[in-house]
Amino acid sequence: GDLDKVVNLLLSLSGRLARVETALGSLGPHAPAEDELALREKQRLLVTQLEDAKELKEHVERREEAVGAMVARYLPAEHLQDYQHFVKMKSALIAEQRELEEKIKLGQEQLRCLRESL
Repeated sequence: GDLDKVVNLLLSLSGRLARVETALGSLGPHAPAEDELALREKQRLLVTQLEDAKELKEHVERREEAVGAMVARYLPAEHLQDYQHFVKMKSALIAEQRELEEKIKLGQEQLRCLRESL
């Protein structure tokens, strides 16, 4: 459960940071200074939060290794391999699900913009 939460947190923060950086890159030369300042502050906060989330992930990974070592003592080799595969796939699937959700959200936003421009 913790792994799910940390992976979702990392993906969420990364996505938000990417959107802020895109917004910063799209600011024109005549954009109000307040807008750029607000985006830079948001970027700074997101970078800090992302670093904290990475530390959390490292902590969860260390805990996962400890749990894996305990599980290894009680499971036969084939079941242990299944357990290890499950843990690896779960993280990968969470990341893939989040990526697909972001793509859907982006597509919906682009569709909305296209409809408004017509």
